[in-house]
Amino acid sequence: MYKYIFKRILLILPTLFIIMLVNFLIIQTAPGGPVERILANLNNTTNIQGEVATSSVVANLASSANNQEAKYNSAYGIDPQLISQIEKDYGFDKPLMARFLQTMKKFLSFDFGSSFYQDKKVTELLLEKLPVSISLGIWTTLIIYIVSIPLGIKKAVNDGTKFDITTSTIVIICNAIPSFLFAILLIVLFAGGNFFNIFPLRGLTSPNFSELSLFEKIIDYFWHLCLPILAMVIGGFASLTFFVKNSFIEEINKQYVTTAYAKGLKQNQVLYHHVFRNAMMIIVAGLPASLIGIFFTSSMLIEIIFSLDGLGLMGYEAVMMRDYPIIFATLYLFTLLGLVMNIISDLTYKLVDPRVNFEGKF
Repeated sequence: MYKYIFKRILLILPTLFIIMLVNFLIIQTAPGGPVERILANLNNTTNIQGEVATSSVVANLASSANNQEAKYNSAYGIDPQLISQIEKDYGFDKPLMARFLQTMKKFLSFDFGSSFYQDKKVTELLLEKLPVSISLGIWTTLIIYIVSIPLGIKKAVNDGTKFDITTSTIVIICNAIPSFLFAILLIVLFAGGNFFNIFPLRGLTSPNFSELSLFEKIIDYFWHLCLPILAMVIGGFASLTFFVKNSFIEEINKQYVTTAYAKGLKQNQVLYHHVFRNAMMIIVAGLPASLIGIFFTSSMLIEIIFSLDGLGLMGYEAVMMRDYPIIFATLYLFTLLGLVMNIISDLTYKLVDPRVNFEGKF
């Protein structure tokens, strides 16, 4: 097992390098980068202020800026020296591969640089946004697992009954409702829309949060999280519930379960002492990946709707603004975290069932 883990850890670096290289090449070569955005803003500002050059001056500038025009559609009429300075400020004065290698060298020491537009270290921004995403991810995952696992077991035991059919219908209907649409419905109903004004519309805490007592802080925290978490979990039950149900049905139909019943064991003893470990192996092992998915992908629209300033919203804004330091830093961290979580998933298999042997995988 230790040999297997050591080999998996060694594979993290080349895997991370390839993933970052592919994404770096795609993002860096895509049009609309930070330099081009600044040049476009400069041109727009010039036009608004009525300082557009005469045709003769533009012709002279155009002849000296042919190289820049080949790279940037917005470079027409702008001093080439200014363009070169902007490229240098943003690190685009170096070849593409040199920029990539320099970026990866810094990332290995977790030096992510500063945001292009927010005048802050990327590390500071990540730490600021992390509590929101952690709050949404942990509580959403916890609620989904607490509800789906017992419900899936109950459905497996009562397969084909009225209870099974009714709960399946409800779960499927909930799964068909997009989380962002349900979030808007919750706001209209309970957050100052046309009906009730019970829950706050924005933020993770109240403005006077620091003045509250510990108990009041806890209440305020969950008061703000109630609607966002409800919007996220409403469609998250279906896949896990049916996954648990099918896993238990597969195990219940095996010979060792029949033998256990023949020995006089009760249903709960059979389910939770014999079936549970085998049926839950793949489900428990998938928990880390599910948690990462909820942390950094599923919460983006919810963060936007409820004005929760988390990692999902920050990543979306960075992509729209071409804020490369934030884009590559989040990509690097999420990829690294995902690779580590895959190893943790394998360790979870081993903890759930010591009979699992990974030594033959390599």
